[in-house]
Amino acid sequence: MGQARTAVLAEVEEELGRAQDKFSPFNSAHEGYAVILEELDELWQEVKDKTGEPHKMREEAIQVAAMAVRFVIDVCDQGKE
Repeated sequence: MGQARTAVLAEVEEELGRAQDKFSPFNSAHEGYAVILEELDELWQEVKDKTGEPHKMREEAIQVAAMAVRFVIDVCDQGKE
């Protein structure tokens, strides 16, 4: 695995851990979808921003990825780790 890939996955895991510490598990697929959509909307806002600051888009993309992983854990795997 390349260094960039390893670094990004580590950041996703770190963001996932922060979210799990701060918020309770998703109660349903609908809730999980809504959270992912909210994060995706925030990424879309950064993409549309005329400044196009890569670090802001990156931060939002990491959050989208972390919430997608959380969806798998909380909803699809029902909390099994």
